[in-house]
Amino acid sequence: LAKGKLGDLNSQLLGMVMVSKLQMAAMSRVNVPEEERKDFYMYVDEFQNFVTESFTSILSEARKFRLSLVMAHQYISQITKMSGGGKGSHEDTSIRDAVFGNVGSMMCFKIGAQDAEYMAKEFSPVFSEQDLINITNFQAYLKLNIDNATSRAFSMSTVYDPSKGDAEAAEAFRQLSRLKYARERDFVEREIYRRVGTKVIKEMKKAGE
Repeated sequence: LAKGKLGDLNSQLLGMVMVSKLQMAAMSRVNVPEEERKDFYMYVDEFQNFVTESFTSILSEARKFRLSLVMAHQYISQITKMSGGGKGSHEDTSIRDAVFGNVGSMMCFKIGAQDAEYMAKEFSPVFSEQDLINITNFQAYLKLNIDNATSRAFSMSTVYDPSKGDAEAAEAFRQLSRLKYARERDFVEREIYRRVGTKVIKEMKKAGE
């Protein structure tokens, strides 16, 4: 969902639709015996662009439906918003609270002072605010949820790969995805018209009576 190609509004709208569809698919597993539910991994980069109230329920219920979420964003205030207006406005932290209340594994690269103050308690007593601020590039601090128990925080080095990857392999993956999940545009447009256009025509006829 490249903003440069689709625009901010279009990419955000499509992302929200996809997230909602995945949520509904996860919830539909309620009729599947728990031991038969297979793990499904959902990766949400630039998570703040797709934040909706539905994420609070996804985060609280995803585990029992075997939906694993991997969310990445830049700083904490991106997942808070202002509610109300004028003098009555206040910061709504419900989504932020849902994230930190339900996420089991957490990884943190270098962050600013404001976020470090908030995140320090997540990595205490192993790492301090200054550790989070001063960590070097390609290094990270993390803690893991292992068998429903939180591990002691530790550091790790990530692998820096300056190459641009395999363009042919990337195109092959895109083609495979299109073959498996996509449909011809003309077919989709005809289906939309069949569902929506017919209703519009009926309403126009009814209005003309």
